[in-house]
Amino acid sequence: MFERRDNEPDYALLKDNTSQEKNRYGLRIDTVSEGDDLFGSSLNINKDAGIGENPNRYKQHGFFFNADNCIACHACEAACSEKNDNPAHIAFRSVGFVEGGTYPDYQRLNISMACNHCDDPVCLKGCPTRAYTKFAEYGAVLQDPDICFGCGYCTWVCPYNAPQLDPVAGTVSKCNMCVDRLEVGLKPSCVAACLGNALDFGVIENIPEGRSQAKSEIPGFPRTDITHPNIRFQQTRTTQRDMKRVDSTALKYHRSENGGDFQPAVDPKHGFKRDWNLKKLLGSHENAHIAFTLSAQAVMGAFVLLLAGGWGMVDSVAPFINSSAYIPMLCLSLVIMGFGLFKLNMHLGKPHRFYRGFYNLRWSPVSREIAGVSLFFTGLAGFTFFAFFTGSFASLMSYLFGFLGLAGAVIGGYFMYKLYRIPARPFWNHWHTGASFMSTGLTLGPILILLVAFVFGVITTELAVILALLIAAGLLLEMLALVFHAYDMQKNGDEGAVSHYEQITTYGYPYWLRNVLLLTGFIFAAGIAFTSTTSPLVFGLLSVMVLSASILSRALFYVLVIPTTMPGAFFWRNKGFVEHARETGLAEMPQVGVVYEGHHAFNMKELLETIRNTNAKEVLGQLRAIVSWK
Repeated sequence: MFERRDNEPDYALLKDNTSQEKNRYGLRIDTVSEGDDLFGSSLNINKDAGIGENPNRYKQHGFFFNADNCIACHACEAACSEKNDNPAHIAFRSVGFVEGGTYPDYQRLNISMACNHCDDPVCLKGCPTRAYTKFAEYGAVLQDPDICFGCGYCTWVCPYNAPQLDPVAGTVSKCNMCVDRLEVGLKPSCVAACLGNALDFGVIENIPEGRSQAKSEIPGFPRTDITHPNIRFQQTRTTQRDMKRVDSTALKYHRSENGGDFQPAVDPKHGFKRDWNLKKLLGSHENAHIAFTLSAQAVMGAFVLLLAGGWGMVDSVAPFINSSAYIPMLCLSLVIMGFGLFKLNMHLGKPHRFYRGFYNLRWSPVSREIAGVSLFFTGLAGFTFFAFFTGSFASLMSYLFGFLGLAGAVIGGYFMYKLYRIPARPFWNHWHTGASFMSTGLTLGPILILLVAFVFGVITTELAVILALLIAAGLLLEMLALVFHAYDMQKNGDEGAVSHYEQITTYGYPYWLRNVLLLTGFIFAAGIAFTSTTSPLVFGLLSVMVLSASILSRALFYVLVIPTTMPGAFFWRNKGFVEHARETGLAEMPQVGVVYEGHHAFNMKELLETIRNTNAKEVLGQLRAIVSWK
């Protein structure tokens, strides 16, 4: 338990005497009823079984930020990092700002932000390892880094940049509301350290003494409907109509004509010059996701087509299945799928904890994707194994594993799409994502079969035509989806519009190259289907165009996404400065607060230590919880 001093200053003490019954979202502020089983339990802080005497222990608490008072001294950041022993590159609370106007009427609005301990925490639902818990005590959303395996999905879905993925430790951590201080009647460290009396804390919806407002939004704060955050604001000073971010994000916040709320809009601070930036595009941190999604979708597309041919649904594929190329094709699919899974797993901060990805099947689309893809891989492996044998038993097992693989492809493919429908990332939150994934299966799957057919010399006119038609259909689907996607992104005017702006400027040449490759590939595929050609040169050119377009398209998909996150400062929380620091070597100086990408390398010693410390009873309990979805 936190040790409270005898001379704690008055401003550091919790003082809520009353509270409302419900918050502005219609949810009860009391987190449990008096007869609830959770009532009177211990938080076991540092293995202390004591229970705090705070009379508001079972009420939802939250932060109050007075933007009129914040002077951006960063004392709150320092106090938080000191208490939580954070390294220089991690901060649970950070101060950013937006600015507007020109001299002499220049304004700057500072914003101090940490975790908002939301009523509907998307980080908790999205986390595949169940590392998050929303406690009845104070309504705190707490995260356990010891359970986390470092996938970073919570950092994708959170609109407020609260969870912090440490590229050195390979795990996520975040603000814990200083529940140890709350238990002894003290406000969080950041609040107690605030010099300008800009931060306060207490039962949510209670307006602190000397304050006149409790708004849910201010310029620069993302939309609240995603998670219903427990933070309230005061900002009485009239601001400029346009408040711009000073970080590298080409985003500003524009006040509506009737003087209402601020909405995000494009700020073309980088101009409109097109560039290549291939190093940034193809050297993304998300390259493992590019490799996994392309390989998985290609193999799924090929497998479904082979099943359809083997089950008499596509006659043109039957000769290929009866040829010498069939088993090598299945083996190649298994290798490509294994490669994609390996790349994805080694992308985790803690790859040896991969099995924890199944823990949250009830809520997390990541867990469901992992389950579906694992089911598909199992079906593919079994189907491939029994393809080596003949007889009724082998045929029966092939059918069973075929159905298993098909079910896995449907489940895994669907949740591979669903996990990217993230409201906090508008560029992904569009039906184009699903169309693009389906297009990959329709194009790369047939390309895979074509290449194997040519290598083994079993290509036929009928096979060439049906595969070319599928490729043409996939490319047409991708092109139509891109047109609607670009239109909707520009129309909405939010962070998605900023992503589109970056797409046609920062990555303008790769963007248009991808578009030309898609169109040319479609013309080639349609021409093959129309002329019934089986020329290796023509199919070789088509394969190069389709594969190049797929890689560029998927790389753009990951590098362009701009989350609805908090604005940073010129140095801190600025993606542009982070890139500059890594390029120039500034990242080698710890005080800069930037580190190079990467995480702890997987090593046998750590694995053996994990196994040695594993409690068998605990593992069985976790497995039982997974099965029961409790």
